[in-house]
Amino acid sequence: MASDEGLLINVSTLPLPRSHRPAGQRPPHPQWGRGKKALKRTLEGAKEAPPVKQQRSSDSKKQWKKTRESSKGTGRPVSSSEKLLTEARDSDVNSKRPFVKTSSLFKNNPEIPDIQRTVVKQIQEEVFTSDSFDQLDLHPHLISTITSCLKISSMTSVQKETIPRLLQGKDALVRSQTGSGKTLAYSIPLVQSLQKLEPKIKRSDGPYALVLVPTRELVLQSFETLQKLLKPFTWIVPGVLMGGEKKKSEKARLRKGINILVATPGRLVDHIKSTQCIHFRCIRWLILDEADRILDLGFEKAVAAILNAVNAASPKRQNVLLSATLTDGVSRLADISLQDPICVSVAAEPPGSNPRLGKGYVQEAVDIPSAGEELGSFAVPEKLRQNVVMVPSKLRLVTLAAFIFGKFKFEKRHKMIVFFSSCEQVEFHYVLFRKVLGGEPGGEGVGLSPALPSPLKFARLHGDMKQEERSSVFQAFLQSKTGVLLCTDVAARGLDLPQVTWIVQYNPPNSLAEYVHRIGRTARIGSPGNSLLLLLPSEAEYVNFLASYKINVSEMKMELILSNLMKDDRFKGSQWGSKKTRQGDAQEMHRRATVMQTEFEDFVHSSTKTIRGAKKALQSFIRSYATYPANLKPIFHVRALHLGHVAKSFGLRDAPGNLGASGASRRGKKPKRRDLLEKTQVKPRLNIAFEYSSGLDSPASKVKRKKRLIKLGEQNSPS
Repeated sequence: MASDEGLLINVSTLPLPRSHRPAGQRPPHPQWGRGKKALKRTLEGAKEAPPVKQQRSSDSKKQWKKTRESSKGTGRPVSSSEKLLTEARDSDVNSKRPFVKTSSLFKNNPEIPDIQRTVVKQIQEEVFTSDSFDQLDLHPHLISTITSCLKISSMTSVQKETIPRLLQGKDALVRSQTGSGKTLAYSIPLVQSLQKLEPKIKRSDGPYALVLVPTRELVLQSFETLQKLLKPFTWIVPGVLMGGEKKKSEKARLRKGINILVATPGRLVDHIKSTQCIHFRCIRWLILDEADRILDLGFEKAVAAILNAVNAASPKRQNVLLSATLTDGVSRLADISLQDPICVSVAAEPPGSNPRLGKGYVQEAVDIPSAGEELGSFAVPEKLRQNVVMVPSKLRLVTLAAFIFGKFKFEKRHKMIVFFSSCEQVEFHYVLFRKVLGGEPGGEGVGLSPALPSPLKFARLHGDMKQEERSSVFQAFLQSKTGVLLCTDVAARGLDLPQVTWIVQYNPPNSLAEYVHRIGRTARIGSPGNSLLLLLPSEAEYVNFLASYKINVSEMKMELILSNLMKDDRFKGSQWGSKKTRQGDAQEMHRRATVMQTEFEDFVHSSTKTIRGAKKALQSFIRSYATYPANLKPIFHVRALHLGHVAKSFGLRDAPGNLGASGASRRGKKPKRRDLLEKTQVKPRLNIAFEYSSGLDSPASKVKRKKRLIKLGEQNSPS
């Protein structure tokens, strides 16, 4: 039997005639081996190496690779035809193998138009004066606190104009550029007037001053300023009321007594309705800081309720309204709340100077235009350099990342704030940039990311965060010397964040006032600063819109920002093929931008959670884009967006469908689309009408009749 098997083996391994031998297969050489081991090795080689014709008919890359490896393992020499075939297939695979998994970023984009802007003369304010606080009739302890604790020796222009008038007991409407010191302009006369009251203020007396501000972060900042000023006057107690805090602890503080109450309107109205211990019998001051923003956030009814409560308890008081921008709503509010006010405006060239002697205005800063909500022209800091860059939709994400990467990788001591239009966009970019740009492993974390080898540190701030988290992020970014804060407009008003060098507006604001307040987070108190506004090619007219309000912007080229990727090999990627191709700088820059976009897309598509976050961010962007006011609709119209290109800027390879019907069905508890389809398919089956039916039959009889007719039709049909 063994001999028979050996015979069979020997027959199978004998060299075949050339006519019966598969093409490309050579007979085994007699010197490959001897005996049973050689026969066994030859047998394995014959089994594992299929004929070349089968290899040619196979289109699978894996099968071809496995065949090559098995043929190498047999030790069988490869013929020249096999070598040529192998090299041809390898070159074909390399030529068809894509370098990146993303579509081209630099094709099918709209042309970037040339910005035809008219240079206008911006309104400037003299921030500093040579006058010191010693020239004012202030308490010596208050002056020493200002110079020692606040490190301030001279007054700003708005402080010089406002403090003496407020010390005289007059109502005021104060308008000045961002970062000019408006908080101290009302805080110093407030503390001065309260500390000299006789008999001395007691904590149990309740609030003597009420300060309303729009955001929680501004509540904390104003509270800290008042705390510093009140160090010599310990019998005056400040306190805060704001959303996100426990109402029980706030009620306890109100029962103990608060003399200067800093609050957001919504939470204060809540306490007015539900807390019995709050009263306004001793109110002497009512201050509305960032008054226009208070009305923009929908607090108009809350402010009206607060005014009614204060008027009923203490009609005689001093009222102050402050903002860098004044709107029609603020003018109406001033007419209601202020009595014989003066309007303080320190602009070098006020847009209008029509005195309203009947109302008691010393100077009227603005005239209300008939077209919309914006008023006059706005003063911006003199040392603020404003830039704009035109970027197609597909390249927005890469351009923003390259700008951040370039500033923090190759320049030192930068502190940047990036503004988005929605909370979902902030969350999406926060996670994306920490993972890809910062290279951080692990979870999402809270607040500033921990110390990394990369100098990039990201923080986020928006209205959907818990109050403890918001406070910790705000304090951490306030004390840090470098970092990137991704935020919504909750950080656009009044916040004094020192050493901020760049303001980036990734989504243009829906009002000119918001633009002014956003860029006002830098170039504070005479220090230099920069801003960058990203616009689509279809939004180029926005530059002329800014120029109509005497705001100049300089154009920055997108290629200049993307060239930051050439300074480092972080996004160099890998070259396919053995030969190194010499590309031009522009092609290499495009390739590295594509590598960066691919890393973003790979991270977004790495899990269902990240894909869901990208889709939510895209939906929120489109919703916010559809809410621009009527005067900006010709510039920002949702129909001008290319949804596929916009989806690319969120790391999505395809535009998801049903963007508008995301969460509406869940909120309203409406049936899902699948259920609706099932119902529409069932109804025709229940309401079947036959040609000879009287219409009086029951549904069961209709079904029986249908079955009988079908059965008769089958019997009569020809076989």
